[in-house]
Amino acid sequence: MGKLRSHRATSIILAVLAALVLVAPLAPATAAPGDPLSAVSVVQPAVARVDTRVDYQQAYGIGTGIVLSPNGEVLTNYHVVQGANAVSATVNGRSYPADLIGYDRQHDVAVLQLRGADGLPTATIGDSTALAPGDPVVALGNAQGSDAPLTQEVGTVTAFGRTVNAEDELTGSSDEITGLFEFAAPVRAGDSGGPVINGAGQVVGMTTAASVNFRMGPGGKGFAIPINDAMAVAGQIRSRTPSGSVHIGAPTMLGVGVRSAPRQGGGVIIQDVMRGGPADGAGLVPGDLLTSIDGTPLDSARTLTLVLDRHYPGDVIDLTWQDASGTPRNGKATLAAGP
Repeated sequence: MGKLRSHRATSIILAVLAALVLVAPLAPATAAPGDPLSAVSVVQPAVARVDTRVDYQQAYGIGTGIVLSPNGEVLTNYHVVQGANAVSATVNGRSYPADLIGYDRQHDVAVLQLRGADGLPTATIGDSTALAPGDPVVALGNAQGSDAPLTQEVGTVTAFGRTVNAEDELTGSSDEITGLFEFAAPVRAGDSGGPVINGAGQVVGMTTAASVNFRMGPGGKGFAIPINDAMAVAGQIRSRTPSGSVHIGAPTMLGVGVRSAPRQGGGVIIQDVMRGGPADGAGLVPGDLLTSIDGTPLDSARTLTLVLDRHYPGDVIDLTWQDASGTPRNGKATLAAGP
């Protein structure tokens, strides 16, 4: 999540698997060229404050999003909403329940649909290829919570083509997010998914900030997905076009908590099994070593999530595993919709 507040830490059930009348301005406001702070007022109406609820952890999370369309399509990081049972987004003081249109886990991009939204102000999308080292930028975010003013982290672009190792402490899986640009600004948990804007009031990046699951190193610098890259993925999601990396709709749930097996030959160790879930119905129990799905070997928890991302609720998959005694076993599971 962008920022997670948990009352009780438990093993994750892997689910790959979390008023005011709004009036759009007649004409978009403009900012003084090269002045990012004046550009804040241009973009701020199109920033969504994202709130999430994760039932299995009894936790609440916060993050940020960028409004792409008047009817409430919102761009954000996938890790902001990953595993959430309920998502809402507040735009200009009005809160909307949000549904997940789709996501790309490997690129950390997701698009939400705000229910009942209409006439929302939208962000002006810039060209991230025009950025150069030293360019001034401002990152807007929700690190202080949805009842507080947006954070405004001022900085400069410092590097391109950066790679960040992001570890999910809940599942033990890790991902490399590549192609990011770095900027000198102290972004924080909760700023994830927010816009990085230039002096013309254009969104040139989407912040991927430190969070419980995504530790990005010491403060004082931020990493962002170039907006051209994020919008390419978002366009595929908005067109409801699935692919090997883009999943449309709710994540798929097997109903297990796992960790990678520290042994030659791979596999993932089953730590928890959700009662009544797909894995439980197939006969998996804690302590089993899950070795393959549909013949695809599982060498890590990350591979398991990526394999499941290619499936949809209702799909029947073949599971191969070893029980605690080392006896080979197999079975079938009908996948369910996850949070």
